[in-house]
Amino acid sequence: MPAAPVLLVGVDLGLPDFDAELAELGLLAQTAGFDPVARITCKRSAPDAALFVGSGKAEEIRLLAQMHGAQEVLFDQALSPAQQRNLERLLELPVNDRTLLILGIFAQRARSHEGKLQVELARLNYLSTRLVRRWSHLERQGGGAGVRGGPGEKQIELDRRMIGEAIKRTKERLVKVKRHRTTQRRHRSRAQVFNISLIGYTNAGKSTLFNALVKARVYAADQLFATLDTTTRQLYLADIGVSVSLSDTVGFIRDLPHGLVEAFEATLQEAVDADLLLHVVDGAHPGFPEQIAQVQKVLREIGAQDVPQLLVFNKLDQMAPGQRPAEGVDSYDLDGRMVPRVFVSALESTGMAQLRAKIAEIVSAHGASPTHDVPHDN
Repeated sequence: MPAAPVLLVGVDLGLPDFDAELAELGLLAQTAGFDPVARITCKRSAPDAALFVGSGKAEEIRLLAQMHGAQEVLFDQALSPAQQRNLERLLELPVNDRTLLILGIFAQRARSHEGKLQVELARLNYLSTRLVRRWSHLERQGGGAGVRGGPGEKQIELDRRMIGEAIKRTKERLVKVKRHRTTQRRHRSRAQVFNISLIGYTNAGKSTLFNALVKARVYAADQLFATLDTTTRQLYLADIGVSVSLSDTVGFIRDLPHGLVEAFEATLQEAVDADLLLHVVDGAHPGFPEQIAQVQKVLREIGAQDVPQLLVFNKLDQMAPGQRPAEGVDSYDLDGRMVPRVFVSALESTGMAQLRAKIAEIVSAHGASPTHDVPHDN
């Protein structure tokens, strides 16, 4: 089935992280199964309350969409429900924003029961802020909520109640999953296992690094959000005779919808409870400082800002000769504190021995004792 053609729209509101090429939105669109056929950007001091863009620019978008045969319009910024409705009326095309695009990708990628529940909760929270006549065809097949209410209750109130009940049920299921994860972490804690979590901006190469370190077969691809479900394995550090617990987690991204951060609390808890965060950075990406800043922002949101970090600058194989470091290990100023940094290519296994040695040095300084049987997820 051919990918649906879409038009990408970005509005420069004067913020430092504006993506003038709409490169990330384009990659998100492709990951979700769309074909970006045209891109348009404009500058505004503030969003228009009714259309986000001005009426003249909206007309330009409509003509450009017609010219390229776009079947949908995707905005790089979050739209209010009213802006979305007004744009759809004017453009006579479906209009969606970055938030819904990310939700759609997460829905496609979730594999585990926990991952699916987390995506469902985020999607329901998003829908609850919209006028939800769309509910009937967005609700999951089967298991619909029984709706109470008098004959005079308006459709919108019925929809809202339906979503409210679905949110409540999904939250209850997630509580049970969270208890199970907490139990697993307690087991690891009782076994005095040193816990390491892999974190980083999406597509930095976390899963490829995870596979290279523990010889596992976690799905790794050059696309956004290839990994949603946390996987935990043993990593044996031969230098010091210690096994540690290593967890791969969901990637972060600029403007990650708050509902998703909230919904993935159980998964992100791995980062909060870790003894060390391996912060993986795409060292070949020109915007890596901004990507680091976005990861730090999410860490503050989930209360993991004080967990020690080891920066892993990945994709050494893709760096231009002038970008390559003189030393494979050095330090980096992260929010005013110097943290150790290692340069690697997880794909080509370059620098992996130095990375293992640095991890062993940190674990040894922590006083971890030799361990063998580490509980891990399947």
